[in-house]
Amino acid sequence: MIRPTRCLAIATVCLGLGAGIAQRSVVAQTPPTSGGPVDAALLEDLVAANRILASEGVLDAYGHVSIRHPRNPDRYLLSRSLAPILVTAADIMEYDLNSTPVDPKGRLSVQERFIHGEIFKARPDVRAVIHSHSPAVVPYSVTQVPIRPVYHMASFLYVGVPVWDVGSVNDPDAAALLVRNGALGKSLALTLGTRPVALLRGHGNVVVGPDVQTAVARAIYTEVNAGLQTIAIGLGGPVSYISAEEGAARDKNPGDPGRGWELWKKKALEK
Repeated sequence: MIRPTRCLAIATVCLGLGAGIAQRSVVAQTPPTSGGPVDAALLEDLVAANRILASEGVLDAYGHVSIRHPRNPDRYLLSRSLAPILVTAADIMEYDLNSTPVDPKGRLSVQERFIHGEIFKARPDVRAVIHSHSPAVVPYSVTQVPIRPVYHMASFLYVGVPVWDVGSVNDPDAAALLVRNGALGKSLALTLGTRPVALLRGHGNVVVGPDVQTAVARAIYTEVNAGLQTIAIGLGGPVSYISAEEGAARDKNPGDPGRGWELWKKKALEK
């Protein structure tokens, strides 16, 4: 027979454990803290990036652009779930690298935000991430023909463009062909590796850069290059691709990349 005092002790322990579990649950659900204020000019560039890529045919109603928080590398900024051409500064949300929103304010998050969080985790050098359904690129994600640079503005592709197959990941969400959790995002980030571009089978691509201006240019010229490469292959005969030596030389001396950004931003923000 269990004595009353022992019953009381057991009950006290159980209650204590219960309180501890409840406390841990509350802690786990506590939203992350903000990385701090962000300069209005940087937010303007992020808004411009969304609109530029929509205007240039890289993004449509879907796709998204993020930047790493300038004050805290463990935070990033991404629009709420909204067509890119409609994005304003008020739509920008802050996330931690697990892609948990800091202060959602009732706004709907992008389902595939895990692409951004996991790439930022894996790539400290990356400060901007773009995911698009870039149309000319998609055929190269479902065939055995690799994207290779045929155009000097896309010479950065010389390092190779891997293809990530969501179906290769043993995850319940994989069948939807969307990157809707951290495990899928991590797998994609591993496939991207140190490269600037990776394709998603039957889906689109992901493009990264050391800043949002570079990432936007890479996304645009990856799309242009894919279209030109398809035409070149269709003409028949061997294709004279940009060589690794030429690509490396352009990496060291890219010319004037800001020139394109100034034009694209002016056009996009005038609309």
